Amino acid sequence: MIADDTARQLRAAGLRWRPQSGDTFAIDRDELAGDRFTVSDMTIEPHEFDTGTILGFNGTTEWALDSLAVEDALWIPREDQLRELLGGSFLHLARTPDGYRVSIAIGGEERMFEDEDAATAYATALLSLIGASVS
Repeated sequence: MIADDTARQLRAAGLRWRPQSGDTFAIDRDELAGDRFTVSDMTIEPHEFDTGTILGFNGTTEWALDSLAVEDALWIPREDQLRELLGGSFLHLARTPDGYRVSIAIGGEERMFEDEDAATAYATALLSLIGASVS
């Protein structure tokens, strides 16, 4: 799972979240650092309004939180979501002695990104791809 700082970098780079069941997120507040939540049709459900998406906390009696604007949530994309976001630029994932290497093609050139965590390697590759598309 990627770190909050990496998720913040992805958000700052323009990655937008459309919540779906199974997605993981954090509430980007210091007092909730490290807490993770999962969108679920039974407990945390996205509600679409003209003003934006609200995450409704259904039946969470242990919390004094009924809803949260999606802008106040920090999406923590999974490995498979990050790979999908790489699209056709994704070449392969390889195991290394220290973790994982993700290879992507940017402008016809192969670029490699390594990390001990596969999701973080994917995220770093995606940040590079987004940066290249903006340049």
